[in-house]
Amino acid sequence: MSETPEATIRTRVRVPLRFGDGYSVDAELVTFHGLVDGGEHLAVVLGEPGAVPGVPPLVRMHSECLTGDVFGSARCDCGPQLRESVERIAEAGGYLLYLRQEGRGIGLYNKLDAYALQDSGLDTYQANVALGLPEDARDYTVAAQMLMALRVDSVHLLSNNPDKEAQLAGLHVTVTERVPTGAHTTAHNLRYLRAKVEHTRHSIALDDVLSVA
Repeated sequence: MSETPEATIRTRVRVPLRFGDGYSVDAELVTFHGLVDGGEHLAVVLGEPGAVPGVPPLVRMHSECLTGDVFGSARCDCGPQLRESVERIAEAGGYLLYLRQEGRGIGLYNKLDAYALQDSGLDTYQANVALGLPEDARDYTVAAQMLMALRVDSVHLLSNNPDKEAQLAGLHVTVTERVPTGAHTTAHNLRYLRAKVEHTRHSIALDDVLSVA
């Protein structure tokens, strides 16, 4: 395996976070030099990572979702996953890597074009392919760079996505455990969640997903 290019820490700044349901927590936002894609990705330091010797930090790689994270779209589970992850990481001590990979890496406009195709019957992966785009264009090299700059080489990964675990392993980051997030179902995201399970083997309990049908 080739070596992961080195990144360095650029800035650390304390920011108090507050969510719409009233949950609040103090965080540290970390920016980086040398990320391979040139993106403005963030590490959010929550709780006290490393407080217990020998216990890896809890880490989530969260791909930016303007519609879900900011506007509360019910077509996906991104906003609720972000909210859940911040609290769980703050309790355990670790890092939320906020990656600027809108629409699984295809960008905001393409994602909205894919939404229009989904309204005609395609699932989220089929819609990307119909646009001539990858089902999932995300590359997690920058996530590994960020972790290495933070001196983290072993993690508990908060994710339902086996591809994230596989990519980190290939980038010299040890995933000692993959911890699933909850199944955040709505009447509008059922097909989206089912497609995640059927196409990419996400560890979402189908019984939980189908219970809202």
